[in-house]
Amino acid sequence: VEPNATIREIRLMFHKLYPRWYPARQSIKLDPKGKSLRDEEILQHLPVGTTATLYFKDLGPQIGWTTVFLIEYTGPLFIYFLFYFRMTFVYGLDERFTSSPHPVVNLACICHSFHYIKRLIETVFVHRFSRGTMPLRNIVKNCLYYWGFAAWLAYYINHPLYTPPSYGKKQINFAVIMFLLCEAGNFSIHVALSDLRRNGSKTCKIPYPTKNPFTWLFFFVSCPNYTYEVGTWISFTIMTQCVPVGLFTLLCFIQMTIWAKDKHCTYLREFKDYPSHRMPIIPFLL
Repeated sequence: VEPNATIREIRLMFHKLYPRWYPARQSIKLDPKGKSLRDEEILQHLPVGTTATLYFKDLGPQIGWTTVFLIEYTGPLFIYFLFYFRMTFVYGLDERFTSSPHPVVNLACICHSFHYIKRLIETVFVHRFSRGTMPLRNIVKNCLYYWGFAAWLAYYINHPLYTPPSYGKKQINFAVIMFLLCEAGNFSIHVALSDLRRNGSKTCKIPYPTKNPFTWLFFFVSCPNYTYEVGTWISFTIMTQCVPVGLFTLLCFIQMTIWAKDKHCTYLREFKDYPSHRMPIIPFLL
């Protein structure tokens, strides 16, 4: 292997010798307990001498992130409609269970559908992934999470005995405005992050605010996309005043906080000049 060989080239060499393990399935490390080396890393720039021992681990069958997101987000979109249209196998044939829903139920369906349609559009046209695949086995777990919660939320929101929000239109209108602002913010952050990889680079870069006001949250947090995402579900909780939605929002917040902290630590580790005043997900707090 030449000293100027990249890890990607080494993966391709390994694949040529062992066709079963295609590059996305390989984890190449300098130490068995260390982290996987990135494709763009060059052998001679690694902490090795004239000889190097590389450790291989089989990551198992892989699936592309674009395919993963399309599967994860298409499910909730269509599952929700099964409950919104009050299919007879869900709520039965009782006349009360086929009556016209409260206006907020229609609005909730529009917002829920808009959220997942936006995610599908972002998956196809906006997102640029630093890692192209994930283990195939994870798709079942992810789909159970997204699809299962979509069914649980939809069942209660569209239930014939559903009770509308306590403060009526004021509460609903406030929640809708908050929802739209958070969706716009989330989209803006995804576009800004995508622009960092516009030339196809997979190198980690520090994201900074742009002229778009929604990106100014980068002044205070490392992962404003998660901040806006949590805000979206908080507004949906306020709009529907539904306990299952609130529980889903809480779980989303916990999971996204974990992801945000991991990303924040990566930034701190990779960049010595990373803004010290930024927090992972909540300005000045968390």
